[in-house]
Amino acid sequence: MKISFLSSTTDAAQEARARLVALYGDHPPQEADVIVALGGDGLMLETQHRFLGRNPPIYGMNRGSVGFLMNSYRAEDLPARIGAAQAAHLHPLRMRAHSASGTHAALAINEVSLLREQRQAAKLRILVDGKERLPELICDGVLISTPAGSTAYNLSAHGPIVPLDARLLPLTPISAFRPRRWRGALLPSNARVVFEVLEPDKRPVSATADYTEVRDVRRVEVREDRSITMTMLFDPDRSLSERIIAEQFTV
Repeated sequence: MKISFLSSTTDAAQEARARLVALYGDHPPQEADVIVALGGDGLMLETQHRFLGRNPPIYGMNRGSVGFLMNSYRAEDLPARIGAAQAAHLHPLRMRAHSASGTHAALAINEVSLLREQRQAAKLRILVDGKERLPELICDGVLISTPAGSTAYNLSAHGPIVPLDARLLPLTPISAFRPRRWRGALLPSNARVVFEVLEPDKRPVSATADYTEVRDVRRVEVREDRSITMTMLFDPDRSLSERIIAEQFTV
């Protein structure tokens, strides 16, 4: 098994990489059978973006803080662990953001979010598959996430956790002022969502796909891109599906 080891810049991650390279060797990513990412969830997100479209299997080991998307770190028997791992196949969201400077495209593995830029609340119109669903949402922002990303910013904004194979996308408001009682929606994964910014000069809004930000947007289109697949590997006793279910019972 040809393994390529990537790590964050922390001392713990660098030390782990040195030990693993000494045990198993190291190969360039383009020649490897599997990528092993050493760090936290931030490094996993960076690694996924780096290899979008090429889809090498990625096996993460936690040398960071939270490590929700990572397996536990252990140097011994790594090839056997990788061989026994369960695969989770993910699809990103594709964002097209239209601003005064032009059209910008980006992919999101966790979520696409729209956020107010200044003191004025954002005012947004939401369409799903060409049909107006919310004529006016006054809020700090709104986001749409992947199932894998539903435990991240979406959960912090009180959005629902979505099982990995549910084929659903959570649409979650951030500090909604009007309508007060709207708590969001669960959309089918093939839905095409459009956010139109109302009063953009008075109430400027930015759009972010993971860590790609576009300022002063007027219109943002989001859909799941099933032509792109990412493969993550997890130890059988802690699969990603199991983690997402278990997170719903965390108190």
